[in-house]
Amino acid sequence: MDVLHNLVFGFEHALTWQNLLFCAIGCVVGTLVGLLPGLGPLATISILLPLTYSIPTGGALIMLAGIYYGAQYGDSVSAITMKIPHASSIVACIDGYKMTLKGQTGLALFTAGVSSFIGGTVAIVVLAFFAPILGEVAFLFGPPDYCALMLVGFVCVSFVTTGSLLNGMAMCLIGVLLGQIGTDINSGQQRYTMDLTFLAEGVGLVSIALGCFGIAEITKNLDNRDERTPFNGKINLIPTWSEFKRIFPSALRGSAVGSLLGILPGGGPTIAQFAAYALDKKLSRYKNEIGTGVIEGVAGQAAADEAAARTSFIPLMAIGIPENAVMALMMAAFIIKGIQPGPNMIAGHPDLFWGLVASMWVGNCFLLILNVPLVRFWLSVFKIPYAVLFPSILFFSCIGTFSVNNNLNDIYITAVFGVIGYLFLRLDLDPAPLLLGFILGPMLEENFRRALLISHGSFGIFIMRPISAALIALIAAFVVWQLVAFALPKRKNTVDR
Repeated sequence: MDVLHNLVFGFEHALTWQNLLFCAIGCVVGTLVGLLPGLGPLATISILLPLTYSIPTGGALIMLAGIYYGAQYGDSVSAITMKIPHASSIVACIDGYKMTLKGQTGLALFTAGVSSFIGGTVAIVVLAFFAPILGEVAFLFGPPDYCALMLVGFVCVSFVTTGSLLNGMAMCLIGVLLGQIGTDINSGQQRYTMDLTFLAEGVGLVSIALGCFGIAEITKNLDNRDERTPFNGKINLIPTWSEFKRIFPSALRGSAVGSLLGILPGGGPTIAQFAAYALDKKLSRYKNEIGTGVIEGVAGQAAADEAAARTSFIPLMAIGIPENAVMALMMAAFIIKGIQPGPNMIAGHPDLFWGLVASMWVGNCFLLILNVPLVRFWLSVFKIPYAVLFPSILFFSCIGTFSVNNNLNDIYITAVFGVIGYLFLRLDLDPAPLLLGFILGPMLEENFRRALLISHGSFGIFIMRPISAALIALIAAFVVWQLVAFALPKRKNTVDR
């Protein structure tokens, strides 16, 4: 009853006309940010952070939060319609874009919108009821545990890839190697930079994502004269009842995965989408069809993406630890307003905590209206002739890439990966595992080094800690199961002969 009383108290603050206005502004800006290639909530919040000085505390935090979780909605649109992903919508390119190629763009966007609403709602319930308790879970994870968690992420590659497992692992390894480019965090030495100074900071995720997905897909469409645009002029927005029923199981599974991984530092939407997709390929009734362009391939990852974006506020507000760069900016906004996030925030500033939680559900409703009824508006862009459309996409891609670091070299890097991505498409290699390896590789290296420093070089630390030992046992069981599953068909064929 205390939680319900607190939620009512929070809605009293969230439903004031001023906070409703700031929530709506955040959701609209976040959606637009998600739509534009290369831009994201990190750059947008950093630009708007100085404005918080002149905005009331509650309204400022509600607006910045709306930009963050609103961008998770918007980035699915660009991934599904144009195969141009952000970090949190990489998996949406797999089934979502294939649905677009089938003329089911409206259905894919409707699925993403409804699933995101479900994921956000579940995460808000988790945030309201379990924030004080679940915030302490992050304290249980040490470097060995995070290292094991990253390895579980690599195991997901066998489910994410749409080709062979060997090709998927090879692409993942390439991503890991790309993630090593730059300056070593311990020694300060440059590695794999080929004496190019602009590579000292490494290769940007935006450049790889836009190159391997967006520019590569544009090049493929230009190369194929029979397929200028995937949109066929028909918009079938409302799904049938049988299609509608297929959304909920995957969305609920994705919501559970995203809510859990959003709590863990280093987790968040990026890893949650891969984990949810892997879980669906294992448990869904239509698991054999996932990867060919079906509803389940969109619903699970969209729900996990949105759920993780909401629950990532738990470590920040409950224990004062930001789990990613966006949450670090949110923490800066709290501090600018004279508020220190942490265990005392809920008791010391209940109006801000519960008002922010309640505003998330209000924002969820705003985003559902923006992204489902207005799907026809988003699809109208495909009525533009492709000869006009693709230069516009390239233009915004260049702007998005340049805006990250204000560096022209990032545009050149994007062009290089555009060529590489085109070669991948011609060779039927899926670039999604490459991005997974690129994201998780540096995180794995960092936590691996920390674990060995703590143990003075002993690998026993990975099996002495219960969490890491359990995760490693899970990985071992999965590998054994995969080997058995691989060997059984060969043995069966031998017996038949």
